[in-house]
Amino acid sequence: MTTNASSPAPADAPAAQPAPGGPPAAHPPLQGGQRLLGTVALSAAVFMNVLDTSIANVSLPAISGDLGVSTSQGTWVITSFAVANAIALPLTGWLTMRFGQVRLFVASVLLFIIASWLCGLAPNLESLIAFRVLQGLVAGPMIPLSQTLMLGSYPREKSGMALALWAMTTLVAPVAGPLMGGWISDNYSWPWIFYINIPVGLVAAWVSWSIYHKRESPIRKLPIDTVGLVLLVGWIAALQIMLDKGKELDWFASGAIVMLAVVAVVGLVFFVIWELTERHPVVDLRLFAGRNFTVGALTLSIAYAVFFGNVVLLPLWLQTQMGYTATDAGMVTAPIGLLAIVFTPIVGRMLARTDPRILVTVAFGVFAAVSFMRSNFTPQADIVTLLEPTVLQGAGMAAFFVPLVSLTLAGLPPDKIASASGLSNFLRITAGAFGTSISTTMWEDRAAMHHAHLTEHIASGSGATSQALANMQGAGMSPDQALASINNLINGQALTMSVVDIFYGSAIIFLVLTAMVWLAKPGKRGAGAPADAGGAH
Repeated sequence: MTTNASSPAPADAPAAQPAPGGPPAAHPPLQGGQRLLGTVALSAAVFMNVLDTSIANVSLPAISGDLGVSTSQGTWVITSFAVANAIALPLTGWLTMRFGQVRLFVASVLLFIIASWLCGLAPNLESLIAFRVLQGLVAGPMIPLSQTLMLGSYPREKSGMALALWAMTTLVAPVAGPLMGGWISDNYSWPWIFYINIPVGLVAAWVSWSIYHKRESPIRKLPIDTVGLVLLVGWIAALQIMLDKGKELDWFASGAIVMLAVVAVVGLVFFVIWELTERHPVVDLRLFAGRNFTVGALTLSIAYAVFFGNVVLLPLWLQTQMGYTATDAGMVTAPIGLLAIVFTPIVGRMLARTDPRILVTVAFGVFAAVSFMRSNFTPQADIVTLLEPTVLQGAGMAAFFVPLVSLTLAGLPPDKIASASGLSNFLRITAGAFGTSISTTMWEDRAAMHHAHLTEHIASGSGATSQALANMQGAGMSPDQALASINNLINGQALTMSVVDIFYGSAIIFLVLTAMVWLAKPGKRGAGAPADAGGAH
């Protein structure tokens, strides 16, 4: 067997010198306290970043009220960050080669701190949106580069563990975000959802630079693909705004949404053509020539879209139909992270000796079971019934994310890891936006359909309806109040039937994905993660 460039050097050995004209040599893995501190610093930076994608959601009413704007206008606080972040993510590979991965990561963290501070100081909506755009742009490289640096900190046989530790923060933060945002807004003021990033970011940046600055990646002065960059910004911005504003503007009944869709599709077509013919593309689309990257990235994106759509939909249903407060709904969804934290390190160790496709299949089986359990929810569901699938889902999360990332990055050379991670994370996050928009839209559309069907069966002249109306009027309601009460009951039932439909459909999709993942090639046994991932530096 030939030895590839990612094979770890002995603990006390210096980094090997690259052969003339050959690829850069990998740095040896970190040891002991340095590895621990590096892991904590990278995880803290990722947690801070991912947290900001969801922490502002529950604080929108407070932000909108304080700045004197409507809630619909306030949603641009979320949209602006998402658009900028989506644009920056696929640029990670090019920026890494231009500036070096350690410099880029630390600079991203420090700029994120500054942007967070400015967001907290914003005196009006316009400046807050501008600072959120800045925050989203500088946040883009942080997640893929933290993944790359984490992989390079561990020997190849422990790469699965590295991915597991990295994944724990990306899985827990979206759940913690709404809880923390609600608590901070209720007990302090909304600027503190941004100020909390400052101490975390400063420590993460200082520790990361102290440990990794001597492990910088080689720099190549690549020319700027101006045309590709303009096309990228254009179609991603159009797509993200369409997804965020589609529901509010009634989707394709709106001329603005139609125009955004046209710009997104046409821009994407021209972008793909240009990047495939450009000598130094801003996004390396040739990564899709690899079977594992294509299968892994698509499977991860579809699964994340369904998963994230359900994560958004469940608390909405709890608050609108079950009478839960935002905090109570958050408490029902928060236990999703319990088993994820427990099992993720175990899955990381298993990757070294287990086909990742088997682990992903088990994860999708758990997700399907969870979705089937939720498809039996009723308006009378008690807290135990609601929590059981939520807790179980955490076990599936542990076996879903890490093995899929491992499959996606398997076999890639060290200099492609950052590009591949940036592109796959972009696809995942964009898919999450699709999942949110599709699930909420389907919920309302199918609720309207169920409402119509239920209304057909409850004619005002039927005996049961007449008896119910008579009972309500006997209790002191006017005829109009009694009819309105029955209509509210029908609405509640229709919305519950609709959410049950979506959960059932989600179960079917997860079962289909169990077959899709087997189109990928198995990872190299004993690597536990991407071949060459350990030499990501």
